[in-house]
Amino acid sequence: MPFRAVLFDVGGPIDLEFAWESAVDGAIASACGLEGIRVDQAAIDEASEAAVAAFAADAYAHMVETLCGGDPPTIARVRQRVRAMVGNLEVFQLRPDIDGLLHRLHQRGLVLGIVANQPERARDKLGRAGVDGLFSHHGLSGVTGFSKPDPRAFLTAAEALGVAPDECIMVGDRIDNDIVPAKALGMAAIQLRGGRHRRQRPRSPAEEPDAVVTDVPELEAAILDLVDRRQSG
Repeated sequence: MPFRAVLFDVGGPIDLEFAWESAVDGAIASACGLEGIRVDQAAIDEASEAAVAAFAADAYAHMVETLCGGDPPTIARVRQRVRAMVGNLEVFQLRPDIDGLLHRLHQRGLVLGIVANQPERARDKLGRAGVDGLFSHHGLSGVTGFSKPDPRAFLTAAEALGVAPDECIMVGDRIDNDIVPAKALGMAAIQLRGGRHRRQRPRSPAEEPDAVVTDVPELEAAILDLVDRRQSG
């Protein structure tokens, strides 16, 4: 069967997240400072790398735990402050030319869907960026109730698009949340390295993505290569 659909995570592939990650890092440092914990950029970077290496489901929570020395009351206070600082933050940085790629995939006849751990309001950001209408399914966890790596997040998307899982290509930046669950369902998976999880690597051959890319031209080439190889096979 040919590939008929391409699924996208939002954070990373569509939203660069640089501004978001910087804001959260700053909030964590400030919240720790109020506890008398001195946190500089080196400490933030080290805590971030540790969270990614540990395949932490919530990298920010893991960072706070590390920086607070594992003390539960301090962790709770810092996390509460961080949520207050960034909980309603509205930042979005459209990845350069990702909109062009989405249009080209759409014109090729591929249906597009979203599978992302994002609140419902993320759709407003996609709308303001001019790409919301290109997606036939908006699988935001705040809407579906399914958060990655729950396989139901991916299966719901495939069903909504009217395709089988093995007719889908998943594009995401995380091995644990995107690549592993997609491959387990028979989907092809492309890792777009960038942001906080750019150094996350597979822990076994089963977690290897079908392609690893770092920008939109490489991503487009990888998607078309998978599509063409499936068609010619």
